[in-house]
Amino acid sequence: MKIECDKSKIEVVIQKTSKLANKHLTLPVLSCVYFDVLSDNKLIVKSTNLDIGVEIETKIKTIEKGCLAVPANILLGVLSSIKDERLTFETKDNNLKISSNKNSVVIKCLPYEDFPSIPKLVPNSSINEDEKLIKINCHDLISGFKSVWYSASNSSIKPELSSVYVFKEDGGLVFVSTDSFRLAEKKVNIKNIVDFPQTLIPYKNVSEIIKLFDDFNGDISIIFDRNQAAFIAPDMYVVSRLIDGSFPDYKQIIPKTFGTTITILKNDLINSIKTSNIFSDSLNQVKLKVDIKNKLLNIESKNNDIGESKESINALVSGDDIELNFNSKYIIDCIQSIPSDSLVLNFGGMGKPLAISGATDKSFLYIVMPMNR
Repeated sequence: MKIECDKSKIEVVIQKTSKLANKHLTLPVLSCVYFDVLSDNKLIVKSTNLDIGVEIETKIKTIEKGCLAVPANILLGVLSSIKDERLTFETKDNNLKISSNKNSVVIKCLPYEDFPSIPKLVPNSSINEDEKLIKINCHDLISGFKSVWYSASNSSIKPELSSVYVFKEDGGLVFVSTDSFRLAEKKVNIKNIVDFPQTLIPYKNVSEIIKLFDDFNGDISIIFDRNQAAFIAPDMYVVSRLIDGSFPDYKQIIPKTFGTTITILKNDLINSIKTSNIFSDSLNQVKLKVDIKNKLLNIESKNNDIGESKESINALVSGDDIELNFNSKYIIDCIQSIPSDSLVLNFGGMGKPLAISGATDKSFLYIVMPMNR
């Protein structure tokens, strides 16, 4: 194998693909990115962790086609240190030699034959293609994922809770995740959306999909089969495992009525929570106290080893006085999903969940349970 390429171009590809390359005790080649050099001046770079895989195609000058598997972190480190823009990659005795006007390095490679194949999905022609192949604006998809993925469980005990649930409703898509202590729901209006199958995508894979497609503008195609989904853009192919299970009927836990409602500025809440976090305990516990008479939201935290914090925020209030303890991290996590400058906090009552949404954008809803003490 031998190619010539621009450093800046290939470095972007390696940065993206290397995110999936991790050390694996029984399959060391998974720490590598796989080069497949084609005769028509194309390079396909692949990586996978067996749960999600990616292929990115880029233009190069092919001198001799071939394949190799090179450790991703070493390759990325070498590329970041080279200053020359034009590089030559070639295999020497099953190793990779990278040379330029001022540099020459050799990286030991692993047997590329050990690299696992990445599944290729194609629409099933025996049924209606629209049931398997869907086109969607990438911004809409990533916006939905970003709004909710952090709320999924990081435990594998209940796989359906360690996933993002996506389904079609009222001409758009709904993205939901929950770890049973909190729940995030984002509704994205999408014109001309065809039938979208109810899908459970592992939340760790969702975070990788976000990173891979975050800078892409345009439509992507999604192909589904029973166990996998492929996300396809020009020059990039990503395939993820799907979770086989049923997401809980989450709408049953969304409160129908609220005893106390307040509206506050988002930045006021962020700044106050950040201060309270300094003095919170090991459980990140903060107390929210609504003072109806004085139209205030009081936020308090206390750590016996450090000190305590109390801060009041002016608010539009209605209902009854209430005070509840919450995990401050859970509250801060949802703020990035709300574009509105003002937040609406709806309290269900003592021991009942808090609902957070934007004052002007109702497409996002966040439910968080209070702490017991």
